[in-house]
Amino acid sequence: MPGFDDPTVDNRIRYFTYMPANVYPQVSLGVYFVVGAVLMYQTIRSKAQGWVYILAGTAFAESLGYIFRTVCVYDTTFAMYVLMTLFLLLPPNALALVNYKTIGKIIDDSVQARPTKFWLRPKFVNWFYFASDIFSIAMQGAGGGMMTTMKGRDAGKTIVLVGLTVQLFFFACYLLTTVYVWRKPEYVVNQGPRDKSPAAAKRKVMLAVVLTTIIIYLRSIYRIAEFADGYGGKIYSAEWAFYVFDTILIFIAFLVYIVLFIGPNFTKQRKTLSDSIPAHNTSSSQLMEKI
Repeated sequence: MPGFDDPTVDNRIRYFTYMPANVYPQVSLGVYFVVGAVLMYQTIRSKAQGWVYILAGTAFAESLGYIFRTVCVYDTTFAMYVLMTLFLLLPPNALALVNYKTIGKIIDDSVQARPTKFWLRPKFVNWFYFASDIFSIAMQGAGGGMMTTMKGRDAGKTIVLVGLTVQLFFFACYLLTTVYVWRKPEYVVNQGPRDKSPAAAKRKVMLAVVLTTIIIYLRSIYRIAEFADGYGGKIYSAEWAFYVFDTILIFIAFLVYIVLFIGPNFTKQRKTLSDSIPAHNTSSSQLMEKI
């Protein structure tokens, strides 16, 4: 294990425990930037609600993380390593926020559904899982920052592990809620222009949510194994594992979001229209009664 206090040790070995490969960070940077641009275009074109922009923002945050990793390939400093760690560790958690919001909106927009269970109420789904994810992100961020110093490495590892474990627990609870909503016909999804039917719209949106949640879950398992293995361990020191179980897995999740894009099902115009329909129907019914 390289010594942090040994001035003869290259900073790349000191922080990574290996010499990080060139080219891979640049390729990852380019790929995630393109992904962000595509998602931004899809979101703007579909006139999606504001929270859908989180997808594009997350992809751009990932690309920023790989910018810092590219810098570290040539000149690793403490500041660059901290920024790289945070921007590659935390952004995928924002994808979970999108999924939480998606299910919350489906429950909220399903007028015919009258959830009696507290865990199916829109406010609970939105705020409970949102708060749990923010809590997990805060713990991972704090622990990740502490792990960049030798004195705080053990404590930081424990904090990150707790944050990731908490996240896995809530992911499992959320998946159960998602499957329940998927199976119940009273929960509906607004039909987009390319959806053949409301049922097809729901199948597309729910498939996107389930697939990406499973991918994020697998990525979190890798991160738990990495931090549990410890600094200088086999997993931590295996650069290929990082690119396979983090870079590629999250890229696959973004591909799912692009192919099964949910923006057309949650548009600003559609929200306004749904709000105006009840008033229109009421006026029409009153008119018919008078006739």
